[in-house]
Amino acid sequence: MQQTSKEVAIDFDGFRIYKDGTIDRFDGDPTVPPSPESETGVRSKDVVISSGSGISARVFLPKISDPTQKIPLLVYYHGGAFCVCSAFSPGYTRYASSLAQEANVVVLSVNYRRAPEDPLPTAFEDAWEALQWAAAHSGGSGPEAWINQFADLERAFVGGDSAGGTLAQNVVLRAGVDGLGGKARLVGMALFDPFFGNDEPDKLMEVIFPSYSGANDRTVNPACDPNLGRVGCERVLVFVAEKDSLRDRGWGYYEALKKSGWSGVADIVETEGEEHVFHLENPESEKAKDRMRRAVSFLNQAHI
Repeated sequence: MQQTSKEVAIDFDGFRIYKDGTIDRFDGDPTVPPSPESETGVRSKDVVISSGSGISARVFLPKISDPTQKIPLLVYYHGGAFCVCSAFSPGYTRYASSLAQEANVVVLSVNYRRAPEDPLPTAFEDAWEALQWAAAHSGGSGPEAWINQFADLERAFVGGDSAGGTLAQNVVLRAGVDGLGGKARLVGMALFDPFFGNDEPDKLMEVIFPSYSGANDRTVNPACDPNLGRVGCERVLVFVAEKDSLRDRGWGYYEALKKSGWSGVADIVETEGEEHVFHLENPESEKAKDRMRRAVSFLNQAHI
């Protein structure tokens, strides 16, 4: 019997989605287990956020010198165009561990459901549920012991790269509009090469986001959101890279935020001569180390 090839909906960097809703992830879906203790002293373990939806996360705990003193929490969302990678990928496990070690923060790296198996806005709802789950630890009686014991929920940060940056911005804005409840307080948000929309049509969104309303859809293009001035944190740091095709979108978000009436402090850092998420591809490069130092400095402002 002659086989017919499936019709392609979109070819993207690292994956191909077919019109029947299936996907080929060209690099497979590699994962690594958590580490009871790494060479740097960072411990990690996996936790279930919602057994019903399958949302999970990997928690990273740096070496604690004073167990009586709590340290900030960073809720982090991985990138991958909403379709590839996970919190358990080797690169994200390495990066989250490095952030925990260098900044001395507890990192909750969220594993949200991906498209096309779970089309958008599923990832946005998962991201919000994960942030609410983290905030529920503010009274010290949440479901995860490490967060209860070591994380200061009044000094919490949210971050993400690429599509994860889109998720991070979305949940922090939602926190500003709807509130998180309890004593949880979002100090800042760090966005690494965020994957925002602009005024051009986006073929990927048309494929993986059935309710996508076009270039001005505020879910992925926050500059179009009339509530942008209600971003629910005090400081925002946006990282962009000169040779990244998303560079101008990061700058556009920064400019829109500055003009929105938001009362916080926003900064942007551009790295010359680099591509999208270069710090994940080559973490030992000097420019990647500089980006890490700037991120650590931003996160350490919570210690003041």
